[in-house]
Amino acid sequence: MLNKHITSLLNLEGIFVKKINHADNYLKIYIETKATTQICPCCHQQTKQIHDYRYQKIKDLPLQFKDCYLILKKRRYRCKCGKRFYEKYPFLARYQQRTTRLTQYIANELRNSVSIKAVAEKSNVSHSTVTRILDTIHYSSFPLKDAIAIDEFKGNAETGKYQCIIVNPKKNYIMDILPDRTQSHLSAYFREMNRNERHRVKFFVCDMWQPYVDLAYSYFPNAVVIIDKYHFIRHVTWAIENVRKRIQKSMSPTLRKYYKRSRKLILTRYYKLKDEDKKACDLMLLYNDDLRKAHMLKEWFYDICHNEKYSIQRKELFEWIKNAENSGIKEFKKCAATFRHWSKEILNAFKYGLTNGVTEGFNNKIKVLSVYLMV
Repeated sequence: MLNKHITSLLNLEGIFVKKINHADNYLKIYIETKATTQICPCCHQQTKQIHDYRYQKIKDLPLQFKDCYLILKKRRYRCKCGKRFYEKYPFLARYQQRTTRLTQYIANELRNSVSIKAVAEKSNVSHSTVTRILDTIHYSSFPLKDAIAIDEFKGNAETGKYQCIIVNPKKNYIMDILPDRTQSHLSAYFREMNRNERHRVKFFVCDMWQPYVDLAYSYFPNAVVIIDKYHFIRHVTWAIENVRKRIQKSMSPTLRKYYKRSRKLILTRYYKLKDEDKKACDLMLLYNDDLRKAHMLKEWFYDICHNEKYSIQRKELFEWIKNAENSGIKEFKKCAATFRHWSKEILNAFKYGLTNGVTEGFNNKIKVLSVYLMV
């Protein structure tokens, strides 16, 4: 009766406990199974003939805060065809020296923000074993909905410097993570998707990378392509920053340091500045006409982005582009050329309001997890 309770506590199908040895750091449980009729893997005939026995040491889930080992008395059978083979066990995968539930436990632990090293120590396995288990984990991707957003992030995969993440920007969940962002890889990936599902996608959000847009028009012909707002707004920020840096080169060392340290006064929205900061910003802008024009263009563009009426945004955007082109400021002429090229996709961002903000949030979490896994 006691043995029955111990076997039940161990919770492994088809075994019974023969002996238990305790030590300071580990626990050894000797187990056996009942002899049954087996099917020969070679000729598929039934056999009950036992050839010999061998003992195998198997790692199991930690028990009583100790490393747990199962000492299994394995039975090898012999068939009339001459084939010798071991019986199969529901708790032990072929060629493995750990129980299937230990593998499942490790896979579940990897869902948490812990390092591979910590999981290995907790599970009494090697670092390489945890890595191999991680490589076997596969999750099926979510079905396509009416909107998808795509972005890259800097990872540590062997396939390249950048990996790719696909997100549903409306429902806020990750659809898939791809090891490569190259156009050929993404093309092969999208080609495997159901054609009808691809044609039902209404919105495709990405950054200003031409391969993404080309893929969108090729595989999602009914989708509106939207450039993420952050990616085109930062072009204006870069433009005014480059104007400041160019002007600083002709300044005295003292004035150059002041403009560098006070650059936030120029970059921050003017209406958000305090009164004393507005006065300081005004003095900085009086130094140079290009800087003053650049600041005016920056403020104007931000106003366009925050306007709630699409009709006004559409009109103002093209007026802004013309003014930037005629400003005589090379940095803003370059920015205007970029906006004119992407004007259709930028206007879609104003009209539909979808962004890659959710995707960027997931990217940050992936980066944090990558750091934990490598510790």
